[in-house]
Amino acid sequence: MFWVKTFHVFFVISWFAGIFYLPRLFVNHASQKNSVHHQLLLGMEHRLIKMMDFTLVFVLISGTYLLYIVSNGFDHSYFQAAWFHAKLTLVVLLILYHFWCKKIHQNFKNNSETHSHRWFRWFNEMPVFVLLAILYLVLAKPF
Repeated sequence: MFWVKTFHVFFVISWFAGIFYLPRLFVNHASQKNSVHHQLLLGMEHRLIKMMDFTLVFVLISGTYLLYIVSNGFDHSYFQAAWFHAKLTLVVLLILYHFWCKKIHQNFKNNSETHSHRWFRWFNEMPVFVLLAILYLVLAKPF
């Protein structure tokens, strides 16, 4: 189980690196109207999204396998804990955030993104609070 946890944490950290950095690129993209910067940022975003997609797949695989181990083969009683439902809900929200970021990238690619750099500064902060809540739920198991 140690190695499964290790790989899961590794892939979560890698995924979050992208989740934290991609919206920061969007801040720069929204404030730059120069076509040279536009192409450079599109390329950076595209490569980062590829890495994020890869790590998300392994977050889900390692997380499912870890859940299988800690729940004794998906034993029903493990899934009764309210903290687990709250954590799972937050994980689903992060996955939706991931795909929202991909949509925003497409909007920049199509020159149809209308949000300002100020909006992206706020958008950039959302996953920080979700991560903090998930860590609290997993470590404290408060309910």
